[in-house]
Amino acid sequence: MLDYIRSNRREVIAAIVLLVLLSLYLGTHPRGASTYVLTIWANQCLILGLAAIAQFFAVVVRGIDLSVGAVMALTNTLASHLLDGSAIGIGFGIVAVLAAGAACGLVNGLVVVYGRIQPIVVTLATASIFIGVALMLRPTPGGAINYDLADAVTLDVFGVPTALVLSGLLIFAFWIPFRRTGLGLGLYALGSSEQAAFQSGLDTRLVRIAAFTLAGLFGGVAGLYYSFVTTTGDAGIAANFTLNSIAAVVLGGVLLRGGVGSLVGAMAGAFILKTIASLMFFSGIPSLAQPLFEGLILAAAIAVGGADVLRARNRLEVFGR
Repeated sequence: MLDYIRSNRREVIAAIVLLVLLSLYLGTHPRGASTYVLTIWANQCLILGLAAIAQFFAVVVRGIDLSVGAVMALTNTLASHLLDGSAIGIGFGIVAVLAAGAACGLVNGLVVVYGRIQPIVVTLATASIFIGVALMLRPTPGGAINYDLADAVTLDVFGVPTALVLSGLLIFAFWIPFRRTGLGLGLYALGSSEQAAFQSGLDTRLVRIAAFTLAGLFGGVAGLYYSFVTTTGDAGIAANFTLNSIAAVVLGGVLLRGGVGSLVGAMAGAFILKTIASLMFFSGIPSLAQPLFEGLILAAAIAVGGADVLRARNRLEVFGR
């Protein structure tokens, strides 16, 4: 047990912080720990959690994806056109939405690898393109999502929020098996040392492309889930999710220099951020001051991640001498 805690101390710390914050939030909420309160909280947390997962796949290979929010906006507006009608049509619509997200990530990865351009520059440029397409699809918020499907994935199962059930499935059915695959190990190898990964025979270009494709795919999943929660399409959601996804991965123990962290930590960081925002709402802080405190938290989280990158570079410079 102690060995597990030591090897996963970042995730353990994030989980403890989340539990403390959630206890405070439920203690201050007028309706307490009711299914209704937990369901709303879990839905909002899972949206950002999926965006943080998308960011995680880019960060773990020493990149950063400034198009996460834009991919969410694009897939959300696309979903608002496709996810209403017959069951077969909705099924094809879901596949199309996820394929669109993965295609956006694939474009990012191909340009980064074969264009040899820094990810932050590439994704900043592609984000503008994706938002432009989203605005063409939905110039003003609107559209419709099948209400029965939306209720099925955003309400509760025997009193347990469906969002928490989906989070558990994501961790146990996807992440735990995935991290033991060749691609999962390759992501960490590439993030730890690209030169060492290349010399060991790893196709670093393919792994980096796969990482950005996964980032796009989960950005699409986040946009899809946002559609289920809001039952509408809105091209203006990009900015908040991009910044918050970066802060979330840092809070969850994922290092911006790559090679360290996990999907579980990224999700925990997202849940922490959303719980802080919810706690401030019910703690008596004036509504006009809440954006200030949220901004300070985001800035502090990103500054911590940036400081870690600088420390790593300084150590490398010392050893280089």
